[in-house]
Amino acid sequence: MSMDRFLLLKPGEARPGRVPLPSAFSVKAMTEDTETRFSLLEVTLAMDIPRHAHHEADECIYVLEGELGIDFDDESHVATKGTFVLLPRGVPHALRRVSAPPRVLQISSPGGWEHYLEDLFEAGPTVFTQGAIDPEKINKVAAPHRITYGT
Repeated sequence: MSMDRFLLLKPGEARPGRVPLPSAFSVKAMTEDTETRFSLLEVTLAMDIPRHAHHEADECIYVLEGELGIDFDDESHVATKGTFVLLPRGVPHALRRVSAPPRVLQISSPGGWEHYLEDLFEAGPTVFTQGAIDPEKINKVAAPHRITYGT
């Protein structure tokens, strides 16, 4: 058995990236680890994520703790612990905290989500206006990753 792609992370460990991510984002499998097939992160949703669409990647979410509000297309749902959600590429959606910050596993296929986050956190507060994500500003960072906000 080949060990060249074997990866074992102990509890609390994360894959290092180009840019350190806040503790709310723990990368478990990077795009490069999976030969671009997917990326996997453990995420604690500290703030609501406004309406956006991924144009190349499907997004999968499995709720580990708490309650996650999901606005998908024109419907609203609440995902509780143990709920799995598939958000197909191209369909606008938003994520919000219904309870204390929910903790989820987030899979992006193909991968790349962690690289978008690196670019986003590298941009820092420039993507905010009066403490809220500004779609016009964040779209400049999201565009190379084929993500658009405000859709």
